[in-house]
Amino acid sequence: MTLQQIHYAITISETGSLNKAAEVLYVAQPSLSGAIRDLEEELGIQIFHRSGRGVTLTNDGTEFITHARQLYHQYETILDKYGEQGTLKKKFGVSAQHYTFAVKTFVEMVKQFNMDEYEFAIRETKTREVIEDVSTLRSEIGILYLNDFNRNVLMKLFKSNDLEFHHLIDCSAYVYLWNGHPLAKEKMITLEQLAPYPCLSFEQGGTGSFYFAEELLSTGEYARTIKVNDRATVLNLMKGLNGYTLCSGIVCGDLNGTEYLAVPFKENAKADFTRMEIGYIVRRNQMLSKMGELYIRETKEYLTREARLLEQA
Repeated sequence: MTLQQIHYAITISETGSLNKAAEVLYVAQPSLSGAIRDLEEELGIQIFHRSGRGVTLTNDGTEFITHARQLYHQYETILDKYGEQGTLKKKFGVSAQHYTFAVKTFVEMVKQFNMDEYEFAIRETKTREVIEDVSTLRSEIGILYLNDFNRNVLMKLFKSNDLEFHHLIDCSAYVYLWNGHPLAKEKMITLEQLAPYPCLSFEQGGTGSFYFAEELLSTGEYARTIKVNDRATVLNLMKGLNGYTLCSGIVCGDLNGTEYLAVPFKENAKADFTRMEIGYIVRRNQMLSKMGELYIRETKEYLTREARLLEQA
């Protein structure tokens, strides 16, 4: 088994087609098919189902590709650290819940690299998909939060997927709304004050999705709710319907605009689990790439700086 064969198999799994993979890899399709056939014979498994509509992974193939991605990622990381003269285009990806700071620090990290030499990806997505992306090494790093409500469930899920959670910052809850909202001038806002207005939450889907919610108090405390899929829609509904969401208070005006603000949330007897621990997940014992190390450093510095500003406000 060679690294080239592993690279071929990963590319085929991502494109879903031998023709497309051959184009991406700049190899003839017969050579590609032969390399995969040799790999399957050596391993004693069938990696792909082949049909007129393309190729799909078998059960054995799915397991193999998971390990192959981890191995190939470590190979790319070694090249990144020690093979500066190499011609391989290095990849780096981050998957995150819908946090503006995750995008902001991604931008600052990318600026420090030559984009002709690197292939970058930033994915704002559902919590479950953040975990899956990092588990399968589609992304090197995942950004999400824990609190006393979801911690046990998510930590078990991390362990079963061979992932590690690392602390970035602890936060209190804030109400995020637009500056024309009737409650925008309040010094603190309670759940009772929010009752007439819709809580905007990112759709997670699936059974037990309240454990994967990006918003605090996800078990039905809100009188009115609207599910959305993207951050731009949240901002539009904040203005159009006086919607709000509960968040860490660390928001980026550079990306969301200056028409929005975060007001401290006042806890009461009905409001539990309003402390957030924001952190990142990676594969267990994984060596971070140069991009990964820089991204985490940029993120820590940004969060620390913004948290300090919140305390002073």
